[in-house]
Amino acid sequence: MDQRLGVDTGGTFTDFVWLGADGRTQIHKQLSTPHDPSEAILSGIETMMVPETAVVVHGSTVATNALLERKGARTALITTKGFADVLAIGRQNRPDIYALVPQKPPPLVPANWRLEVAERVTASGEVLHPLNLNKLPAIWQRLQAEQIESVAVCLLFSFLHLQHEQQIRQFLQEQAGDALHISLSSDILPEYREYERTATTVINAYVVPLMTRYLRRLAAGVQPRRLSVMQSNGGIISAATAGAQAARTALSGPAGGVVGARFVAGQAGFPEIITFDMGGTSTDVALCPGRLPTTASGEIAGLPLRLPIIDIHTVGAGGGSMAGVDAGGALQVGPESAGAFPGPACYGRTEKEIRDWRLETEQKSQVSGLRSLLATVTDANLVLGRLDADHFLGGTMRLDETAAREALSNLAEKMKVDDAETAAWGVIQVANANMERAIRRISVERGYDPRRFTLMPFGGAGPLHACELAESLQIPRVLVPPVPGVLSALGMLVAAPTKDYSQTVMRTVQQWSQADEAWLAAQAEPIAARAIADMVAEGHEESSVTLRYRLDVRYKGQSHELTVPWQAGDLAVSDLFHAAHEQRYGYRLPDDELLEVVTLRVTATSAADAESALSAGVAPVDSLANQHESLGEPDASTAIIDEKMVWFGERPLRHGSVQAYQTNLYNREKLRPGHQFSGPAIVFQYDTTIVIPPSWETAVDQFHNLILTKGEETGD
Repeated sequence: MDQRLGVDTGGTFTDFVWLGADGRTQIHKQLSTPHDPSEAILSGIETMMVPETAVVVHGSTVATNALLERKGARTALITTKGFADVLAIGRQNRPDIYALVPQKPPPLVPANWRLEVAERVTASGEVLHPLNLNKLPAIWQRLQAEQIESVAVCLLFSFLHLQHEQQIRQFLQEQAGDALHISLSSDILPEYREYERTATTVINAYVVPLMTRYLRRLAAGVQPRRLSVMQSNGGIISAATAGAQAARTALSGPAGGVVGARFVAGQAGFPEIITFDMGGTSTDVALCPGRLPTTASGEIAGLPLRLPIIDIHTVGAGGGSMAGVDAGGALQVGPESAGAFPGPACYGRTEKEIRDWRLETEQKSQVSGLRSLLATVTDANLVLGRLDADHFLGGTMRLDETAAREALSNLAEKMKVDDAETAAWGVIQVANANMERAIRRISVERGYDPRRFTLMPFGGAGPLHACELAESLQIPRVLVPPVPGVLSALGMLVAAPTKDYSQTVMRTVQQWSQADEAWLAAQAEPIAARAIADMVAEGHEESSVTLRYRLDVRYKGQSHELTVPWQAGDLAVSDLFHAAHEQRYGYRLPDDELLEVVTLRVTATSAADAESALSAGVAPVDSLANQHESLGEPDASTAIIDEKMVWFGERPLRHGSVQAYQTNLYNREKLRPGHQFSGPAIVFQYDTTIVIPPSWETAVDQFHNLILTKGEETGD
């Protein structure tokens, strides 16, 4: 059995989960090194004494940070004559429809680095004007003069005719060798929609040089251990592939959390889950209807990313989200965050630290220094007793309750309410409402009933808010994993090797027929051959590779597609699409309505039990799956460490009302499978705090998960 190390790099901590030869896991946290994330990883590997035979799976933020901070490589775009401004024109979308002067982020490639070549391919793939090779030397001289590090090549309809892009790459490679990074749209995204294809190829070119240098440095440091990298689609690829197609790693951190959640929930017998990852700045939610939810319509840093990613919705609500009163007297929470510095008021920063920070931020970004004086969601949880000043981060960091209460008292005056507790409860309710809207967006608005699902909170703040969110959404249970704070690293540990392929096919059909089936099978054959060859080249046995096919389909005349599964010989494609359309939009057109099959998608996965891996979205890891204990006695009194007054909403739950309850405090390390107890309760552990309101019941299952369910209400 492979020994594996999952590594998730975060803004504050780098998380490690080690799976040893004996099937046992070990957890470690290391302070991140933002200037070079590999330093923290190599230090953690040394501290944990990871053997040289281990496999290291890494979730990287290098590409993400480069895009968010606009600190990528000097990148040029080579495109068909007349189309250099595609990046600037975009889709004319207006995220803020009421903005009188809408602002959009500038393109990653400035106008003077967007270069044109004379060539033209028609929409049917025929060459109208051959590529003028005589113009390429001038382009190469321009690239040299501008010290360009990376080039994106995106020609019109190149997904139907690859040769022109390949000719450009061959010429540039002959001139520059390995010194110039080249990304072809026909390799990265061979699909129609010119702007999205161009933007995605440019994103890849923009981050490839940084990612390649970083992975080479990391791979040299971990040698002879094998290095794999987490993708945004929930699978892993080799470090070499990640370096060449860095855009596939842009959202790998959140993806790891969803994969880890699916693995833990599958063990516990709850295949249908809503994941709820609440950190300091934002909250990520995803709905898993028995599988990993993937989409090809993502976005990062205001730019479309049309590569397969896990369908995650993000909202600006986290533990550091700041609360204030707007001009109309309404309470607002987020999206602005206090961050790690100055942090919530309870972090106890000195006046000098805040003054120095305020001067620095005003000089750099001209934002108001008032943000450091506002109360946050974390402060509200502390004032309500849900966080404990002596048990934060396992007691290694003491919180300043006096500072938190002062911040909430100031907010109470502005809200014109009686006390800090009432103001804190208002902050919690507004933050919960923001997160509830996010969950409704991925469930109710897409035709899914949240009452069928289990809510799975993780991240540092998720378990603080999970029960109240579940109650508002009528979700019947909450599943809290044993280590919510390192679930993303666990997801990387159990992720399956995966590669995605796509090709625009654009075929009109009425009722799916044998002729349509034969035509599509012919289109799929070369893609399948390439997928298997690529997986074998990465070291996977051909017998372990399983292919999954999907189709992007729409009614003729529509602009957007829905993705449905397809298998060779399956004539039910039309029925599957009609059903998917009805679930998403609430109606379906007659069965004889013309359909368009737009894109064929192929996913290759390697696992010892590939069929189960594809259905679950994770690689089977027997040693982890077998880590369970028999259920013991229900009495959990041995885990009680203290009791105190904690504020909750009045029962039955009323909007805006809050009262204090005598609450038992539990140490999670002392909870054992079979233990049961009732709320109100607070459970402390190193990486999070779990809030269990009155009328909620808790049971510890055989895998040490906490299963929280709503009991009968008591009260009026």
